[in-house]
Amino acid sequence: MKPWAGAFLALFSIVVRHRLPALFKTGYIGSMTDLATGSVQDQITARLTATLAPTQLTVVNESGLHAGHMGDDGTGETHFRVEVETPQFEGLNRVARQRLVNQALAELLSTKIHALAIKARAPGEI
Repeated sequence: MKPWAGAFLALFSIVVRHRLPALFKTGYIGSMTDLATGSVQDQITARLTATLAPTQLTVVNESGLHAGHMGDDGTGETHFRVEVETPQFEGLNRVARQRLVNQALAELLSTKIHALAIKARAPGEI
């Protein structure tokens, strides 16, 4: 074995494990194509605004905190935290609220988002 072969194989295995899957991710194509422009963070904001009509909405890209971890595809847009307040959450428990958020982002969750932290509340709640 050549002296450089071990280093080459180690580098090759890193690329295959961490970067190659990103090459095969498909772009979003679907019924909400008009909202699928711009960054993933912008798409999250647009979809939640259109679906839930929030009175307050914060979308934070936390991908930088997870660089190099499992689920990081190298785009810098895989891990997000959302805080959303909407009257639609009144009378719903935490799980039902999170389901509404997940439904609004279903296509992004299946293609672009690896992790999503959700804080969902109705107006007047802390």
